[in-house]
Amino acid sequence: MTRIRLRSPDRESQTDTRVGESWLGAARRLAVPAEPVAADLSDDPKTFLVDEDLRVGLRPMLHSDLHDVLRWRHADHVRRWFGPPPTWQDVVDRYGPRIDGRQPTRMSVIEANGRSVGFIQDYLVRDHPEYAVLTPDPNAIGGDYLIGEPAWVGRGIGTRLIWTWLAGLPAQYPGTKTVFVSPDHRNAASLRILAKTGFEQGLWFDEPQRDGTVSTVIGCSLDLDVVVGPPG
Repeated sequence: MTRIRLRSPDRESQTDTRVGESWLGAARRLAVPAEPVAADLSDDPKTFLVDEDLRVGLRPMLHSDLHDVLRWRHADHVRRWFGPPPTWQDVVDRYGPRIDGRQPTRMSVIEANGRSVGFIQDYLVRDHPEYAVLTPDPNAIGGDYLIGEPAWVGRGIGTRLIWTWLAGLPAQYPGTKTVFVSPDHRNAASLRILAKTGFEQGLWFDEPQRDGTVSTVIGCSLDLDVVVGPPG
């Protein structure tokens, strides 16, 4: 059993997971009719909350979003982790085929309170053989994200974003059990967000970058059955 705590504006309650029940499933029993979101799943008890003030959602990326993508990729706080900023043609060539469905990577725009603030991409790791050999589960879902709008950095949106993404994955990838991401080992903020949403750190490895350099990253894994459970 795992201890689950739910915080809402007017109360705090706790419960234990039942046999075969996910952490989210237990939190939903406490939160009915509201939908709980992860606050900090790195400790005991696992803490969820109900918060209506910050609404974070994902929608499919469109070609009309690529001007925002270019601007986000040029932001100083993004360049540190994503490398040299691309040209307009680079953005079109890289993300256009994904938007059109010609490449097996799903692109989504992050919206915070109705405003586009960044993007997240996901894919099956097995579709990228050079990456699959580095993961504990080659059938895992991989992902990368960035918050491009400087005004939204450091406002707690990262945890909410990752949780919103995770909660939707069982429906998008039925039968897939593992999520695997690999942030740079120096990116303490991203590592903390992943820990708070249920990821566990694993193998460190060197990952070649598009500019010819190599970054040391940390493989972080999450068991969807344990943390999120089935679509609901």
